[in-house]
Amino acid sequence: MLSGLRKRLAAARRRIARVERRELREFRRWLETTTNLLHVSVLLFVPLLVGLVTLLANTVGAVSFLLFPPLASGTYTLFSDPEGQYSEPRTFVGGLTVGALCGWGAVEFLATVVYGVPPSAVGVDAGAAALAVLATGGATWVLGLELPTAFSTALLVLFTGGAGLAYVGGVALSSSLVAVVFVAWRSEIYEERARYLYHTTEADDHVVVPMRGDDAPKAAMFGARIAAAHDAGKVVLLDVVDDEDVAAAERESIRSDGATAEYVENAESSAEQDAADASARRLETQAARIETKVGVRCEVVVAVADGDHAGTVLATADEANCDLVVTPFEAGDGGGGLSPFLGTLFGSAIDVVALRSASDRTEWKRIMVPVRSASNVAHAMLDYAERLAGRSGSVSVCSCVDSERDRRRAESTLANLTETMEARCETRVSRSSVESFVERNDAHYDLVMLGASTDRSAASKFFSRPTYERVAGLETDVAVVHTA
Repeated sequence: MLSGLRKRLAAARRRIARVERRELREFRRWLETTTNLLHVSVLLFVPLLVGLVTLLANTVGAVSFLLFPPLASGTYTLFSDPEGQYSEPRTFVGGLTVGALCGWGAVEFLATVVYGVPPSAVGVDAGAAALAVLATGGATWVLGLELPTAFSTALLVLFTGGAGLAYVGGVALSSSLVAVVFVAWRSEIYEERARYLYHTTEADDHVVVPMRGDDAPKAAMFGARIAAAHDAGKVVLLDVVDDEDVAAAERESIRSDGATAEYVENAESSAEQDAADASARRLETQAARIETKVGVRCEVVVAVADGDHAGTVLATADEANCDLVVTPFEAGDGGGGLSPFLGTLFGSAIDVVALRSASDRTEWKRIMVPVRSASNVAHAMLDYAERLAGRSGSVSVCSCVDSERDRRRAESTLANLTETMEARCETRVSRSSVESFVERNDAHYDLVMLGASTDRSAASKFFSRPTYERVAGLETDVAVVHTA
């Protein structure tokens, strides 16, 4: 009884661990969207910095509690829009400090020159308020430090009494503290978010290629160029020996005297082994060509069919420690949808790229990537495109909108997606449909990358077919990307 209880507890712990891993994976995917990362950063860093400034105000008398509203507002501006016009540390610190200095100068001028009274006697004076705002607007304009919260620090001087100069020092000190934290966050986290969050950036460098159909050699070269972008990249060429290959081996009595497969799964007869050896020799020739042309490590695997080719591919990927499958595209019966083989791969927990070939090219330097939104699929497509294009190629990231009012949002999304890329990149926003835009421009590119739409529901696909189905007649190569 106790052993049964322990087994149930162990099973419950495993289920909880699986749920935790799934939730963590989903949260990481959610964070891949730049706007979500910014929201999380605002929630974390604005309260933290306000708390630090409060501690500073309790320790250093020069930091006034009146400074908190403009400082909190300015901190939010920094972290919510780190690439905006008000998000430069120089502008942030300089604008707040110049505003405080102008406010203090206005109070001193009116008190000494106009009223002939001590500055502490001026109080909240209308003339001082107007002069402080005027001086702040002119000074920040001339110095290039225009900042909305600068007017707040200028006006708050009117409430500080005779502590004007100490107030200016407190503004400079507290805003500098915020700026230091912001600079560290922007350089180490925000600008490096691709390295931390986009899983394909550090993964998808071990690629398995099922050698199926006439386009298999080209798919192998495609996968090799993706893997070659990483120093640890490797390609595994996989061939599955079926009954026809075994029958041919029996008839011809093929015997291997050269290359052999690295391992053969389920080979139970000499005919199966002979067929596997013949397949291995063909794959070794292809592997040598890839290693010579691309410079990436290439391995060969031959497996005996067990009735489930897609399952064999997935099992091989697991055993060979591969995290990406690159395969020739296969349409379903009648030329529509996906073949059962590709449908199974697209429903699996591994990244898949299906290459639909329309040319003989084996290099892809000009790449178009249409995207609907900022998502893990979009980041994966851009990562693959950057690997293929390299430093000598170019990537065009596009989005199609229904109305002009959606243009600004689309442009902002594309800017967030592309600012981590090192390849030459352009962004385009069009008011046409995706299929018409792609069909008008495909001749200018070597490759078009499209999402597999595996994140859409069946009802959504019923009313609007996936884009790769609607652009079946393109004259350029198409890569359909699925992410796990």
